[in-house]
Amino acid sequence: MTHIAVERNRRKQMNEHLRVLRSLMPSSYVQRGDQASIIGGAIEFVRELEQLLQCLESQKRRRLYGDAGPRPPAGEPSPQPAQPLMFPPPMPKSGGLREEAAESKSCLADVEVKLLGFDALIKVLSRRRPGQLIKAIAALEDMQLNILHTNITTIEQTVLYSFNVKIGGEARFTAEDMANSVQQIFSFIHASSSI
Repeated sequence: MTHIAVERNRRKQMNEHLRVLRSLMPSSYVQRGDQASIIGGAIEFVRELEQLLQCLESQKRRRLYGDAGPRPPAGEPSPQPAQPLMFPPPMPKSGGLREEAAESKSCLADVEVKLLGFDALIKVLSRRRPGQLIKAIAALEDMQLNILHTNITTIEQTVLYSFNVKIGGEARFTAEDMANSVQQIFSFIHASSSI
């Protein structure tokens, strides 16, 4: 009989936690009142808050360093403007899924890549430039990355791109190779837009 009371208390606590969670986010994130909808809405809300935080941090950095953009630290070389795009060599496909993460930061863009098997999440935080998104998408597709979903968050002159991609064809990249290639893409876009 005590296991019934324990289960009843657990459900009561769970419902209370879900009620509090639901009250902490805008109603537009929860279409139905079931557990899955509330938790899914909370996850989406937190993701959007994280993107907003990244944009605000970039905006703060830009204000601290002036309109020229953040200067690279003393030991970090500045990006070479007119380098041709260099894509990492494809790696042979392997049977198991592996999870990797990598970052590449410069004064032009902060790139973060999370890779799981053939799926990747690429986040790029940079200054807005005309035609930047189209050029970035074309370059990603040249790398045999199929773009499944794109999310764009902007604040003034800062933009955060989130690309959910699937590695297509026979291509296989590490997260670090991907992050470095995306960094090169944005360096090339910057160099071509300032000519």
